[in-house]
Amino acid sequence: MLDVRRLYLLRELDRRGTIAAVAEALTFTASAVSQQLSVLEREAGVALLERSGRRVVLTPAGRSLVAHADAVLERLELAVAELAHAREGIGGSLRIGTFPSGGHTIVPAALAELAERHPALEPMVQEIDSARVSDGLRAGELDVALVHDYDFVPASPDTTVDEVPLLEEPMYLATNTATRSTSRGSTLAELLGPYAEVPWITARDGTTGHAMAVRACQAAGFQPRIHHQVNDFRTALSLAAIGQGAGLVPEMATAHPPAGVVLTKLPLFRRSRVAFRAGGGTHPAIAAFVAAARAAVGHQRQ
Repeated sequence: MLDVRRLYLLRELDRRGTIAAVAEALTFTASAVSQQLSVLEREAGVALLERSGRRVVLTPAGRSLVAHADAVLERLELAVAELAHAREGIGGSLRIGTFPSGGHTIVPAALAELAERHPALEPMVQEIDSARVSDGLRAGELDVALVHDYDFVPASPDTTVDEVPLLEEPMYLATNTATRSTSRGSTLAELLGPYAEVPWITARDGTTGHAMAVRACQAAGFQPRIHHQVNDFRTALSLAAIGQGAGLVPEMATAHPPAGVVLTKLPLFRRSRVAFRAGGGTHPAIAAFVAAARAAVGHQRQ
């Protein structure tokens, strides 16, 4: 009989690439992970791993077993959800991940809705970049999360995570009155091109927001000169308002712009979704959060 916990380790190795990365993510030692994977190989009766230089890669049998592990772990999520439905009321902890702009717009309204409808539920919020959400969900650090992707930075397919759409919103160029361009246009090149020589404000390197801004500028024909890196769009707007550079912000962040900022709508979009482990969408607590998040978005867009 194959051990589910060892199947989980094999799946994480497939996703994270190295035994060291798996050990760090799951707070194990690398030797413990290696030992458990060796036991799994003995249980399977075939080689699941092979050395490739300093790395360990999965054999064809190992990759096949990961596909079965995905299905097994999804069924376990469905079982947990079914058991939760058998209990009276919705309660217990709910670990929620969010990107910064969702954390000060969607999440507070959603939590207020949950507190009114399900007072026994204990939400715990963690700010996290969308690129790290899948790892957090698989590791059990999160139960549900707000995620997003952008034009030029599409989300990577992940069979271990299910998602439901939340909203699509346009992006805006944020500048100030002194640096505002008088040129007219509708394409990215026409709208961003006049700002090729000014400093730029982006999210931190390694985030989807940073990649989006850099690729949008490249699509407009130039490499941005990045002076400031901040993940909070409110800070980016404040910096743009005082002439510290140009930046890109989603519509969600433009509700109460600081004095002096100029916002120009772009043909560029951000799409937000609610993500959870595959099979977990029917869990009553997760379903309640999805409903509350959608209600929050609906109220804000009225």
